[in-house]
Formats: sequence, C-alpha cells, structure tokens
Amino acid sequence: MKAREIHLQSRPVGLPAAENFTLVEVDARAPQPGEVQVRNLWMSVDPYMRGRMYDRPSYVPPFQLGEALQGHAIGEVIASADDGFAAGDLVSSMWGWRDGFTAPAKTLEKLPRLEGVPVQAFLGVLGMPGLTAYTGLLEIGQPKAGETVFVSGGAGAVGSVVAQIAKIKGCTVVATAGSDAKCDWLRSVGVDHAINYKSGDLLGAVRAAAPQGIDVYFDNVGGEHLEVAIEVARGGARFAECGMISGYNATEPTPGPRNIMMVVGKSLKIQGFIVSNYGHLRPQFITDMSGWIAQGQVKWEETVLDGIEAAPDAFLNLFTGGNTGKMLVKL
Repeated sequence: MKAREIHLQSRPVGLPAAENFTLVEVDARAPQPGEVQVRNLWMSVDPYMRGRMYDRPSYVPPFQLGEALQGHAIGEVIASADDGFAAGDLVSSMWGWRDGFTAPAKTLEKLPRLEGVPVQAFLGVLGMPGLTAYTGLLEIGQPKAGETVFVSGGAGAVGSVVAQIAKIKGCTVVATAGSDAKCDWLRSVGVDHAINYKSGDLLGAVRAAAPQGIDVYFDNVGGEHLEVAIEVARGGARFAECGMISGYNATEPTPGPRNIMMVVGKSLKIQGFIVSNYGHLRPQFITDMSGWIAQGQVKWEETVLDGIEAAPDAFLNLFTGGNTGKMLVKL
C-alpha cells in the first residue's frame, strides 16, 4: 500500500513555517505476524507538538529530522496479521501525520462505534483533549458548586470542555477567547462570562466578571493570563497548569509573572500536569463524558482541513487563532 507522510524537514525557530515540513510518499508493507495495516481517517494536531520540534529533553522524545511526525489518529484496519484485530475495526493510535501505515498491533487501541457520536470525537471531546480537561479540572482544580472557575483559551479543544464540566459541577465560569465569534459560541454552551482577550484590558475584564475573585484557574495560555489569574485569585485558589501556548514559539526566555509573590500570601496551589500521568482515570472519563454527551450537557466545535497535505497548515493555525474547538485533519 502506498502512503503519504509529513516529515519534519527542519527545526523551527520561533513560529513554525511551511518550509519546516515536507510531504513524502512511502510503501506501507503488508503486515507481518503481530502487525496490522491501517488506513487513517482522521488525525489530530495539538499545541504540545511544538515542544517536540525542539531538540531537547522533555516528557516525550523530540521529533527526528527526516522522519514522519507522530500524533493521535483514528483509522480503519485494512489488513491484520494479529488475532486481536480484523479488517474494518476502528482503531486509535499515535501514528498520525500519515494517511496509512503498518505497525505492531500493541500500538493500537480498538474503539467502539458509538451511536450518534462521530468517530473523530475520539480525537477531541472523548480523546486526549477531553481527558486533559477532565483530569486537570477535577483532580487538580477540584471545583465545588458555587465557586468561580477561570479558563484561558476557552474556545480551544481543552478549554471548551473544561468550561462545560465546570458548569456541570455548578460553578460560575469565566473564559477567554480570541474573537467575538468564539465568545458568542462559549456563551451558547453556558459560559457565564466570555472575554475577548484581544479587546483591551484583560485584568479589568476579569475583575468585572469575577468581582469576588476566582477559586480555580485552568491555564492553557500562560503569560499575561497567568499574571491576571494570580491577581484576581481568592485565598487558597487552585491553578491547573495545562499549557502556556503564549510562549511556545518564543526565541528567548519569557518573563515570569510580576506578581508571583502573591502565591505565598494567597496560599495558592499551582500544579502543572501531563495527561499521560492520569491514564488510570480514562475508563471513568469515558463513562462520564459519554453520559454528558448523551444528555446534551457537553457540546463541541471542530475546525477541519482536508487531506494529509493540509496537516502543516492545520498545525500552524493553532498559533494564530485559526481554530474553534478541536483542530482536525480529515484524511
């Protein structure tokens, strides 16, 4: 089987560009015993992938130059030489950034076909972004009914799920997004106060939305948002540090919050986390999230680009506000 892959051509300096990627055609050989051949249907691009483009140690190994990138994908089994899989099975893998592949069966997870739920939801609300939102908010943020939750990047794949779970838990939700249209969508799914952070005074806007302060901050952005969250936090507030996309393409170290000393006086709990450390919660997450979806309590948006050749553009759009909800590539 012929397959096409996106390779990392060069390591980006600052904001990635199209020339950092190249499209390559390869042969995906027939599966050997214990292997499965898959045709990908959907692939995900996610902000954390930017960190893997640096050649430096991290919680996941860096992408290698001249090799296909990796990421979550949903595919259909074409041929199997493993008893656990059959042609037609729907599978999840980390063999993204390609439209087909042959790989060990142990690297695949068989997925159910849920009535009324599109398969690509396993890359978003029922996948890694959904689990990230679920674990970060509930395990670290520990919101209680009546509290105020502040979410940065609220219209993204993770932030939008955080906001809706917080509403399910009985909280007042303040969320930021980068356009009026995104803020309108956040209000349509129940967010109490949606703020366009590009409109001006972020601190003033958050203070007006949460005059009594915030109890939980879910951070996807870092930078000014983190500084504002510290400023408006109530004593004992919990911060779930998921991401800091504002600094992912920085070419120099970015300054820390100028008000970091408030962490002491306010007794703030600030904890970073990696979703892979919470894999044991996935069964409960699937149960809870499937129920919330069925009850209409969680909704989602997708931004879809078509074709493997569009994958670099989809990734670059993550850093310019070109997506609402989950950014996906349909293969």
